[in-house]
Amino acid sequence: MSDPDNPDKSKWLRDVVSPYLVQLHSIKQVIYSGQTEYQSVEIVDTGSFGICLVLDGRIQSSERDEFIYHEALVHPAMLSHSYPETVLIAGGGEGATLREVLAHNTVRKAVMVDLDRQVIDVCRRFLFSLHQGSFDDGRAELHFADARRYLQQTSRKFDVVIIDLVEPLEGGPACLLYTQEFYQLIRERLNPEGIISVQSGASNWTDSKVFTAIINTLRSVFAIVCPYQAYVPSFVDLWGFSTASESVDPTNHSPEEIDRRISVRLSKKLKSYDGLTHQALFTLPKHLRHQLAIAKKIITDKKPIFAY
Repeated sequence: MSDPDNPDKSKWLRDVVSPYLVQLHSIKQVIYSGQTEYQSVEIVDTGSFGICLVLDGRIQSSERDEFIYHEALVHPAMLSHSYPETVLIAGGGEGATLREVLAHNTVRKAVMVDLDRQVIDVCRRFLFSLHQGSFDDGRAELHFADARRYLQQTSRKFDVVIIDLVEPLEGGPACLLYTQEFYQLIRERLNPEGIISVQSGASNWTDSKVFTAIINTLRSVFAIVCPYQAYVPSFVDLWGFSTASESVDPTNHSPEEIDRRISVRLSKKLKSYDGLTHQALFTLPKHLRHQLAIAKKIITDKKPIFAY
């Protein structure tokens, strides 16, 4: 990350949160820096959030707060299903989503599909604190492919599908993985009582256009869609998520029931998520409920959405 024309670049990570907001993180060490076929990838030890995975100049995970994001993404859907045995993960290159899925003792097979083999190779080598050996679990199955193409070509069905992709950027690899057509394809690959969980973008009071469009698009495909959010400090933002299903509603479960399922199913102690957290995640503020109520955009292959 050194730049002879900008000597401060070797000292500061410039994370472009949006076209209107940039955060700077002091760099203690650049552990890895390279370019894959699809994106730039860096592993950087920062003074603010420890070791971070940075793709195309944006922090994707930090060792100090990644548990908030990954527990929120995985466990509401997994614990709302009565007995999830087969799980598909789209994206999730650092292996932390896979780690959380495999913590469930009901899981027999976790299929992870990621386009960028080089990112996974780098994460396996340098980010053990995030994947914690999940790639080597006998229940894990890795495919290096486009998730949409994989779903089109497979006849397999899944109890839970978790969408852990980078934001939809113009010209990026994920823009057609947020569309109505893609969600229809996922619905066809779900078992009865199947449920999906979707990383749904920023959900703060100034920037919720991607979040509300994703929720509205999911509602055009699934009978039950439940938006929720969590504050992720390294993202400098409230971050949106959503579940979608034909029959499963996570908001029907009490804090006590979620805690009971955690105690029975999980092989690890969670840092952020429990029954009360579950209830809080799905309690959206009034302004966001209003934005969701008036959302009109449906994301399609012909009319995709871009984060910026």
